[in-house]
Amino acid sequence: MQRKSFGRMVCPIARSLEHVGEWWSILILRDALHGFTRFDEFQNSLGIAPNTLTRRLNALVEAGLLERRPYSERPPRHEYVLTARGRDFGPILVALLAWGNKHFAPEGASVLLVNAQTGEAADPILVDRATGRPIREPEYAFAAGPAAGEHTRRRYASAGRKTVPGKREPLSAPSKRTARKKSVP
Repeated sequence: MQRKSFGRMVCPIARSLEHVGEWWSILILRDALHGFTRFDEFQNSLGIAPNTLTRRLNALVEAGLLERRPYSERPPRHEYVLTARGRDFGPILVALLAWGNKHFAPEGASVLLVNAQTGEAADPILVDRATGRPIREPEYAFAAGPAAGEHTRRRYASAGRKTVPGKREPLSAPSKRTARKKSVP
């Protein structure tokens, strides 16, 4: 069965998944962010088949998340170093860690993010860089961007609606079916 490509979709989430949506890719990036650079380090850490690891490393290099650099001529050997784009994936892994600990670790957290100086566990949140305020509904909502097509503009047309305190509004526009029901007197 052929996997669907998300590369031509206009959604930035779909485009991102095109490059990191395969689980081995995310785990390779996790290990790279922990300082691993060599093929055998990734293979030992992940227990991944060599052919699968080779494919995933090549895809991450092609996506610009890793850079392949020679470190030995005889025998020829390469290391895989994070690019700036790859390092920018770090906060996404932190968010996945926090989400996984909250929702999928009934036995308790096996990995924590801690303050390097104090050793105290951190509770990461997403904040707006401009204001420093936590990003959460209903204060923030998705909206169509300047490059959005008509379909995307319709999907997010409801983003500017006012919300009732304590009531969550959907992040997407209501379906035509729902809209028709509401407009009938």
